[in-house]
Amino acid sequence: MERLPIPPGTQAQAAAPPGPACTATATVNGQGIVTGWSDGARRLLGYTSSQIVGQPAARLLAEDIGEKLLRDTAGRERWSGTVALRHRDGHRLQQPLLAHHRTPDNPPTTPAGGPPTGPPTGPAGGTAGRPAGATTAAATAAATGAATGTTGAAAGAAGAAAVGPAGAVAEWLVVCAVPGPSRPLADGVLNAWAFSQSPTLLALFDADLRLLRANAGMQRALALTEDQMRGLRLPDIAPHPASEEAARTMRQALESGQVQHMDACIRPAGAAADTRWPASLAPLKDPDGHVRAVCLSAHPAPHEAPARHTPRAHTTTMALQRSLLPQTLPNQGALDIATRYLPAGSQAGVGGDWFDVIPLSGARVALVVGDVVGHGIRASATMGRVRTAVRTLADVDLPPDELLTHLDDLVNHLAAEESHTGPADPADNAAETAGGIGTTCLYAVYDPITRRCTLARAGHPPPATVTPDGTVRFLDVPPGPPLGLGGLPFESYETQLPEGSLLALYTDGLLETRDHDIDEALDTLFAALARPAHTLDTICDRVLTTMLTHRPDDDVALLIARTRALHTDHVATFDLPFDPATVAHARQHATRQLTAWGLDDAAFITELVVSELVTNAIRYGRPPIQLRLIHENTTLTSEVHDASNTTPHMRRARTYDEGGRGLLLIGQLTQRWGTRPTPTGKTVWAEQFLTPE
Repeated sequence: MERLPIPPGTQAQAAAPPGPACTATATVNGQGIVTGWSDGARRLLGYTSSQIVGQPAARLLAEDIGEKLLRDTAGRERWSGTVALRHRDGHRLQQPLLAHHRTPDNPPTTPAGGPPTGPPTGPAGGTAGRPAGATTAAATAAATGAATGTTGAAAGAAGAAAVGPAGAVAEWLVVCAVPGPSRPLADGVLNAWAFSQSPTLLALFDADLRLLRANAGMQRALALTEDQMRGLRLPDIAPHPASEEAARTMRQALESGQVQHMDACIRPAGAAADTRWPASLAPLKDPDGHVRAVCLSAHPAPHEAPARHTPRAHTTTMALQRSLLPQTLPNQGALDIATRYLPAGSQAGVGGDWFDVIPLSGARVALVVGDVVGHGIRASATMGRVRTAVRTLADVDLPPDELLTHLDDLVNHLAAEESHTGPADPADNAAETAGGIGTTCLYAVYDPITRRCTLARAGHPPPATVTPDGTVRFLDVPPGPPLGLGGLPFESYETQLPEGSLLALYTDGLLETRDHDIDEALDTLFAALARPAHTLDTICDRVLTTMLTHRPDDDVALLIARTRALHTDHVATFDLPFDPATVAHARQHATRQLTAWGLDDAAFITELVVSELVTNAIRYGRPPIQLRLIHENTTLTSEVHDASNTTPHMRRARTYDEGGRGLLLIGQLTQRWGTRPTPTGKTVWAEQFLTPE
């Protein structure tokens, strides 16, 4: 490759004597000509500014790599790589370079190594008078003047391609480091300084979640020295429910190998009792990829509430929101369930997202996820009212579509109420005073006996399901309107789910992120759900960490359930004749079945319950009649179905009344009883809680 000529009377010089570390900078125009050259560049390659400015940058290369770099830099605003350069004295340097594409819309800043020097800019200097908006080819040629090897016609074509109507120029700034005198400093020393002096609170925990190291900030925050804490777990160091949650989250980080996040973890010494700093818990892996420890890093949360919201008001809203969400999940055998709730990180404040798990009769379970429009304390209060209404309607055992219809009526009533009373705070916006209009809700009922799931939704995103073979899909639940808008009926959708299927319910804050569009978000969600995991908590955390790269702009509620099946050996069904004499046969069926289940101690009460239920069906119902007994863990359910829609009601029997005491007796002998409508009539049921042996 042709080298630059050495001026007459000048000998090839070696590199300049070592000086302090600096940055070598050069600018290259769209024709591959050097237009600027810093003193750092002189120290690196031995050429002065007068010797190199105006020359083809390709002559600085020790080998021809232009075509490869043209491909590598096409369409990019920045390029980096190691290039073989030729020093003025002839020796070869393998030098890492970083090149930035600069346009008039992206003006340069002064490089750390000083501005490159060169001839005056303008038409004569070749750095002005060239239009902005260079094409990819021109940008590539200019980018790597010292890195492309583009010369001759190729450089001219690339430069011509940079010309546009604006009359501006696009060029590349090429920079690299020029080392100074060697100052040996062990990496371990730097790492130790970085750990101990970091303003972030840092602590390292081993695989048994026992503290190994704590930096100075963490020691100050916990008011304990590292020696006093070493070997203890966080709940031992700072007893508090947040510490217990942190320990569980650290365990998730260890098992999943993924970073976990907590909204409230460490309370700094001297802070208010309700102050907790958020934390990230990062798994630390060895070179083979095995997780060996966890790093806990905590830092103060930025003040994100708008000016009119005081920190106290924000705390009150958060406390209200969390108190209205389920504090614990109910015991039931139909589904394994894990949930997550993340408040919004924007200035809008806490929203009205919620989830719920409601045990129903016949071993079934209802799952609910909803989103109230608006943010702040009013949205949280509206959420509480809507959630209570859902639980009340669920206790009546309405089908999902009918439940949403009644809920729609309720939201309309709430909105009418608020339109008369007006907002307590005039600053509240319309969305926060609409009484829940626009609220979305997804209601699902899963039956472990039939393994069928029935769902309906009001303006809510559809749920996703993952079958045991790893197939991920959305359930095609008909999209009803949001609550309070009316106009269209709600429709139910029914599907059968294999045992072990996953069902994912979520609010739209999970998908509406600023980092990617909705299609990309859905693909990411599917990928996160499809990956197998030992626990549902791991799947929840994986979904959140994969979907959210920062605090969400809207609240996020997530509920993931894994289906179980209640097999036929736990269910007994008997078809009964529509005849008063069948009551005795029903008692015999029940007694024999309880003996087969080893529940003889429950036989006496069960005989009385079955007798009353069957008698009522024969006296007030219509054929056919069916008796069903369900044994699920510590619960025994007796059900009698008939074809009548007439619902029985408990009443107080007078002294000389012959009837009216059956349901009262059932209510006294069992823990729960009720009626649920069916497509072919009704089912009256009663539950007994069995005493475990």
